[in-house]
Amino acid sequence: MSTTSRWIDIPAGDDSFGGYLALPKGGKGPAVIIIQEIFGVNSHIRSVADQYAADGYVALAPDVFWRVQPRVELTYDGKDREKGIELMQKTRLDDAVADIGSAAAALRALPEVTGKVAAIGYCFGGRLAYLAAAAGSVDAAIAYYGGGIHTHLDKAADVKVPIQFHYGELDAHIPMSDIGQIQERFAGRADVQFNIYPNADHGFNCSERASYNQHASALAHGRTLTFLGERM
Repeated sequence: MSTTSRWIDIPAGDDSFGGYLALPKGGKGPAVIIIQEIFGVNSHIRSVADQYAADGYVALAPDVFWRVQPRVELTYDGKDREKGIELMQKTRLDDAVADIGSAAAALRALPEVTGKVAAIGYCFGGRLAYLAAAAGSVDAAIAYYGGGIHTHLDKAADVKVPIQFHYGELDAHIPMSDIGQIQERFAGRADVQFNIYPNADHGFNCSERASYNQHASALAHGRTLTFLGERM
């Protein structure tokens, strides 16, 4: 049996929303929540979920924008980019963090999930992964170029689980001064890792973006798998 995928309904209070679920060969394993960028659960995010399923994880990519516009799929340029920014601005952070918690609860209720649940977020999703860790709804978190985390350092003390950060040194959206604030706040934490990629820009992990950097992407993926393997 190879990896399989389907959309599922995730309960959220009196409502529910969708998520793309990818199952590993054999059907069972620990779980990861793949948290989208501002471009929705598009083909790239689904491919990331499929990749982690191929790595042996039950992977769920929840539709973070469902309260504003369900099942949106955007490309990375022009009006689609503007639309993504608009959707992010209309999405309440507290709601999105609660939805990540709902996704984690849905995973823990699945018979296919046999271990812990981690969050892996990209861009806006990186910030949400950090906030989900602070909320205590996941067992570990990985944030790829998570913008705005430095503005939520009041929640750093609430992060009791292992967390890993990935940044591109050339990222104009997240200057090194912002990263420095985060590093300083987590100084001395043996379960917190920072990885900075010298020739990489924002979005370096996405092969559909002009900023894709194969070397940084491969390194980051390996480090993520090692981090998960040691803690999941």
